[in-house]
Amino acid sequence: MNNRFKNYGLWVSIAAFIPLLLNSFGMDILPKNYGDVVNALLAILVTAGILSNPQTESKGYLDDKKTEENKDNK
Repeated sequence: MNNRFKNYGLWVSIAAFIPLLLNSFGMDILPKNYGDVVNALLAILVTAGILSNPQTESKGYLDDKKTEENKDNK
């Protein structure tokens, strides 16, 4: 469970949910180009390597080595 709180994707999702929730209660805080702003921000975070899978053991773009245990879990 602790790894889930280290996942940047979770925090991005929560940050995206808060303005949408406030908007549903009538607080118009979202700009008209909200989708464009979010897409640009996510593109920057992905390019910088901030949004990634925290479950992997390898650094950078490398995949974990396949073991018999990993193959059985798929």
